[in-house]
Amino acid sequence: MPNNPVETHYTSGGIEAAILAALKKAGKDLDRLTPDDLAPVDEFHGGQRAATMRLAEMVGFAGSEQVLDVGSGLGGPSRYLAWRYGCHVSGIDLTAEFCRVAELLTQLTGLVGKADYRQGDALELPFEDGSFDVVWSQNAAMNIADRDRLYREMHRVLKPGGRVALQEVAAGPGGPPHFPVQWAREPRISFLFSQAETRAKLEAAGFRVLAWQDTTEASLQAARARAAPSGPPPILGTHLLLGVDWQAMFRNSARNLEEHRTELFNTVLERVG
Repeated sequence: MPNNPVETHYTSGGIEAAILAALKKAGKDLDRLTPDDLAPVDEFHGGQRAATMRLAEMVGFAGSEQVLDVGSGLGGPSRYLAWRYGCHVSGIDLTAEFCRVAELLTQLTGLVGKADYRQGDALELPFEDGSFDVVWSQNAAMNIADRDRLYREMHRVLKPGGRVALQEVAAGPGGPPHFPVQWAREPRISFLFSQAETRAKLEAAGFRVLAWQDTTEASLQAARARAAPSGPPPILGTHLLLGVDWQAMFRNSARNLEEHRTELFNTVLERVG
C-alpha cells in the first residue's frame, strides 16, 4: 500500500534484523524459540502479554475456533492464542513489513499451520462472509477513521453468534493526546473515539455487548513503569520497532493517561442478526 501514511509510520525496513540480533544477544536459541521468548517485542500493544491474556480469558476460548486478528502486527497475540489454546488464527495487517516478520517468527516458533498472515485493509477484509468464530483486535482501530465500516466488516466475516474481542485506546475527557505516541507521530493518523461513542458504533453495526472492562488504571501503572525505567532499555522490547523517538512515545503514553486524554478498555461482543 504505497504512500499510505499509516504503513509509513510503522515501517522501518530493519525490524527483522533488529529482533534477530536482540534475540541472539539475549541468549535465545533461534532453533527453539517459544512465544514466551518473543513476548517482550512481539506483543506490540498496551499491556503486552498480560493484556493479551486478560482479553483471552474474557473470550473463554475452547480451542476449536477459527480466529481473525485484525491489525495483527508482528503476530504476538495470534501466536499466543494458537500456542495456548490450539485455535487457528489468521492475521491481517496494513504494514507489509510486519506481515513478513510475523511469518518468520511463526516459522521460528514452530507454529506454521496454526497462524498465518497477509497484508490487507481492515475496511475491505479479504475473507468470505461468516468465515470466523472470533474476530480479535488489539490497539489497531486508533489508526482507522471509519469505525462504522470497520465494525461492519468485522460483523460480515463473523459466523452468526460469533464474537468480537477488542482492546482499544479511547478518547478521554482531558483533550487531544500529546504526540508522538506509538500509533502516530502527528494527529493526522490518530482517530480516537470515546468509550460511549465506540460502544454505540459497535451496537449499530449489529453487536451485543457481553462484557466491557475499563483497563485505564492498570494500563497507567504499566505506562508509568515503561516511561521511567530504572536503567537502560531491555535487550528485547517494543522500542526496537519505534524509531529514535521511542522514549518520547513512552512518556506521552503515560502522560495522556494521567491527564485523562486517553483511556483503554477491553470488550467482548456477540454478533446478532
